[in-house]
Amino acid sequence: MTQATQKLLDEFEALPDRDRSELVAELARRVALASHDLPQDDDLVAAADRLFTELDRREQPE
Repeated sequence: MTQATQKLLDEFEALPDRDRSELVAELARRVALASHDLPQDDDLVAAADRLFTELDRREQPE
């Protein structure tokens, strides 16, 4: 397991349950819409990073 993958897993585990559920649902939607080639680890890490960034942006006070 790469260091980036471990960091991603650690960050995922630290999320509140609701955020984890939203993240998994969004990943499932994106996988369903994508081609059916299996993603590489780097692709999954990049997708998850984008989702974490989006979730962080939603939590920012306006």
